[in-house]
Amino acid sequence: MQRCAGIGTSWADRLAIVIEPLGKHHDRAGFTCGQAELDDWFRHRASQDERRNLARVFVAIDTVLGMVGFYSLSSFTLALTDLPDDIARRLPRYDAIPAALIGRLARDERARGRGVGELLLADAIRRILGAAKTLAVFAIIVDAKNTQAAAFYEGFGFRPFPLHPSRLFLLTSSAAAAVERI
Repeated sequence: MQRCAGIGTSWADRLAIVIEPLGKHHDRAGFTCGQAELDDWFRHRASQDERRNLARVFVAIDTVLGMVGFYSLSSFTLALTDLPDDIARRLPRYDAIPAALIGRLARDERARGRGVGELLLADAIRRILGAAKTLAVFAIIVDAKNTQAAAFYEGFGFRPFPLHPSRLFLLTSSAAAAVERI
C-alpha cells in the first residue's frame, strides 16, 4: 500500500465524511458513479446481497453532498494456482486459501478528485484487517472494471493475478505493515 501513508483520518476530517453500514434510511436513487453496472447493483441489489449474507455494504456520507461512495466486502477463497509462483510455493498445498473480497467500490461523480476512492479503500482495508484478527485472511482481492481502476489499485500495492489481470490482490501482511506505518 504505497500511498496508504497519505490516507486516514486526515481525509475524513478534510472531507467531512462518515462511513457507515448501508441502511434502509439511505437514499441511493441519486447516486451515480458513471458505471451503469455499479450504479444498478447499488440501487437495486445491494440490500438483497446484505440480507442474503453475500456482502456487507458500507456507504460514505458527506455532510454537504450526501452519499458520495460505497464498497462491499465478502469472504473469498483462492486456489494456489491463482497466485503467482513466488507466493504459492511458500504456502501449504491447501485446496482453498482464505481471502477477503472488496467486491464493488465506487464514488459518486460529484465527488471526483476529492479523495473519496482512497478513503473508501483505506476504510475497507482497515475493516478487513480488523476481521483478520479473528478470521484468517491471507489476501485482499479486488476486481478492476477497467485499466484506470486497475491502475488505482496498483498504486496501493495491489498486484494482478497472472491468469486474471483484472483481478488484483494485496497480501494482508503487506496491508497490515502499511497501516502500522501510518
